[in-house]
Amino acid sequence: MHLYTRSAGEGLPVVLLHAFPLSSAMWLAQREGLSAVCKVITPDLRGFGGSVLGDEEPSLDVMADDVARTLDREGVDRAVIGGLSMGGYVTMALCRRHPDRLLGLVLADTKASADPDQARVNRERIAAAVVEDGPAVLLEEVLPPLVGRTTAERRAMVYGRVRGLVQSAPPRAVAWAQRAMAARPDSFDTLRALKVPALVLVGEEDGLTPRADAEAMAGAVPDGRLTVIEKAGHLSAVEQPEAFNRALAGFVAELAGRAPLGG
Repeated sequence: MHLYTRSAGEGLPVVLLHAFPLSSAMWLAQREGLSAVCKVITPDLRGFGGSVLGDEEPSLDVMADDVARTLDREGVDRAVIGGLSMGGYVTMALCRRHPDRLLGLVLADTKASADPDQARVNRERIAAAVVEDGPAVLLEEVLPPLVGRTTAERRAMVYGRVRGLVQSAPPRAVAWAQRAMAARPDSFDTLRALKVPALVLVGEEDGLTPRADAEAMAGAVPDGRLTVIEKAGHLSAVEQPEAFNRALAGFVAELAGRAPLGG
């Protein structure tokens, strides 16, 4: 599997994995805003954006292995690896399968707990509906909680951009990813065993993976720290990119042993 990847900048490699059901297009502001301090690598996870889906059974482990091969192809031994929402799930799978590839961890608007039964049933319902009927179920049910109330009320262009990304998600990839996420294990033991620092970010208005989930992850990591992004919902990197980038740049600078961006 050869993941389509957008990259920008030079220096310490930082891999950012996108949310469901978007693509690496969501990281535009990170590629632009962080390229002065690090090398930003943003793959399209399998089936999304420019990456093909393949024939494997749905699995976050498969997605994590794709990312490890992308590092090989980029000539990167170890990187800061992070993800938002589904990208965070893939990042935690990568921690289990390829811990030697990590310089640091970034978990944004995600959670370490497994899906309860009802959530798994709902994922399967959405998977079946999108294959049968197209993106209507995504626009009606998945899109609204992706952004916070401030974005919904005041940032029409941001909301419109997110809507366009959701609407263009390939149905088979959506179904595959829903089933992969439904089967994911609890990752708290993985976080407790982490040997590298972790930055946990959460939008103040995130109703899908709220602050309590973020605090639990930051508390589980031996060297974890939490940043709350004000006036942002589940897609904090898209809704408040400047604040997100400041937090990430500071973390990268800490790992690289140099002064933060603008400091």
